[in-house]
Amino acid sequence: MFFSDLLQETQFALSANKSRSALTILGIVIGIASVISMVAIGQGASLDIKNNFQSLGANLLMVMPGSSRNLGSAARSGFGSATTLVLSDAQAIQEQIKGIAAIAPTVSSRQQVKTNQGTNTNTNIYGVLEDYAAVNNLNLASGSFINASQAERLSKVAVVGPSTRDDLFGEEVDPLGQKIRIGSLEFTIIGLTQSKGGSGFNNADDVIYIPLNVAQRYFTGNDALSSINVQVTEEKQMPMVQQEIINLLLARHRISDAASADFSVINQTDIISAVTEATGTMTLLLAAIAGISLLVGGIGIMNMMLTTVTERTKEIGLRKSLGAKNRDINNQFLAEAVALTFIGGVIGIVLGWAAAALITKFSGTTTLVTGTSILLAASVAAGIGIVFGYYPALRASKLNPIEALRYE
Repeated sequence: MFFSDLLQETQFALSANKSRSALTILGIVIGIASVISMVAIGQGASLDIKNNFQSLGANLLMVMPGSSRNLGSAARSGFGSATTLVLSDAQAIQEQIKGIAAIAPTVSSRQQVKTNQGTNTNTNIYGVLEDYAAVNNLNLASGSFINASQAERLSKVAVVGPSTRDDLFGEEVDPLGQKIRIGSLEFTIIGLTQSKGGSGFNNADDVIYIPLNVAQRYFTGNDALSSINVQVTEEKQMPMVQQEIINLLLARHRISDAASADFSVINQTDIISAVTEATGTMTLLLAAIAGISLLVGGIGIMNMMLTTVTERTKEIGLRKSLGAKNRDINNQFLAEAVALTFIGGVIGIVLGWAAAALITKFSGTTTLVTGTSILLAASVAAGIGIVFGYYPALRASKLNPIEALRYE
């Protein structure tokens, strides 16, 4: 049988019972679309988390107060809750360890913020120094960042994030020069940061930056730090600098056993690797759940093809009596099964892509459809057609032509 004849026979067979073919194709469409959209959600989440960590800055080491046993909660909240790090620790790290480009000690608290217009919000207040913007890859949309002179003079100045600006003054409003009250103190806004994205308590846009010593004097009441971010000059030096920071702080805190350290030094690269592995597992789980619908679709194809073989028993007998070989019959029915999955696969890929785009548009969830996921979906669709179509096709090819002609 020529390939062109095989295509014509396949088209005729599928169009002979349009409703049944359409329902069978629908099962494959749902399965493929589900797999693509679920994988897109998982890969989008992975990309989102990577970007959030990388937006903190390049070659970053984060020194957190508290032992490594509390590392998980510290990483989630962004800062340690213990009070074992002080400003002199940050100064010692900067002065005594080589390979450091900049250092950014930070203190944080959450405060109620009010304006003279009567609006208010509850947001993160970060006490920082001049190098914070460079270390944490923070760019300004307008105005200027806190400088050393303002920190020394205990100036009541503030730099706000775009989300905080929107809550206090409204969208697209220029906040420069506006007054805000944090607790009982009045601050003048001198800068507005560019949007970095985020959500919940880790929203990098819902924040107010003020001088470090102002935050320590008026809000925390001590010289403890919430974190020390260290920017290493070269990525290859990060493990060495990390170990040197650990050794230095152990000596400063008079701790002989590293297991009893009252601080944690977190490597940004290690966090990204761990998060990538976790989101990869989540993506596989989502794809496996969606893949169940593909299995159901494959069973539907097998069911349809077995029914078709039964209905066309006399046709098979006639073809064999006219000289058709077993492989011709086998190829004919296998081609019909593959055609069903191919059509369903193409439609499913388009719908899966569209579903991912709609999820991003209406829910704000980042999705990422890659060529790899599309190729995987197409390969799975083709495999389903062959696997679930093989047995019905083999059964059709094995029919005895005489018994087939007698079939009622």
